[in-house]
Amino acid sequence: MRVAALYDVHGMPWALEAVLAELDADTIVFGGDFFGGPYDAETVELVRSLEAICIRGNAEELDEWGKTLPLSVELDGVTYCHATPTDNNPITTAVTPDDVVVANFGESGTFVIGHTHHQFDRRIGELRVINAGSVGMAYESEVAAFWTLVEDGEPSFRKTPFDVDRAVREIRETDWEYGSMFVDENLLVAASRDEAIAFIEGKRA
Repeated sequence: MRVAALYDVHGMPWALEAVLAELDADTIVFGGDFFGGPYDAETVELVRSLEAICIRGNAEELDEWGKTLPLSVELDGVTYCHATPTDNNPITTAVTPDDVVVANFGESGTFVIGHTHHQFDRRIGELRVINAGSVGMAYESEVAAFWTLVEDGEPSFRKTPFDVDRAVREIRETDWEYGSMFVDENLLVAASRDEAIAFIEGKRA
């Protein structure tokens, strides 16, 4: 089975449309946080128009439909969840201490997560934790849509360019209160992967 793991779209239909145009998969899993961006209504309409599995992220906690979504789903022995299988808020990054990762996921199994917006593949003994990346708000030192294809349980990281100029133009035409900040910090410049990881991990202290 080929599973497209699309996480953290954050109201960015331009990025999602670009990914959908090129993916070849048997199943799509939206791993939470399709809300929380400039074009939420349009993004959710697109998500719900697809034959896809949707998982609840922390952003979905504010929406009535979103609250009905499961925290996790298992396909081909891989567990897909937003942050952990039981809680969509804990943070896991590429440098999170091993003991913290094991405490959140257990000592074995394969998990595909999101939440922290950067791709990684962590192996700790029999435990494997993969971050699918972020379609709409990537912290990867490059402006693009990042996602993961999981084929027969084995992940491969993907990156899809999208029409950034169009996204900037249309976001600026909205009355979304965070529009200017979002454009300045996520589209006109690329969010630094290393700086983002350091900032996220700093919240743990």
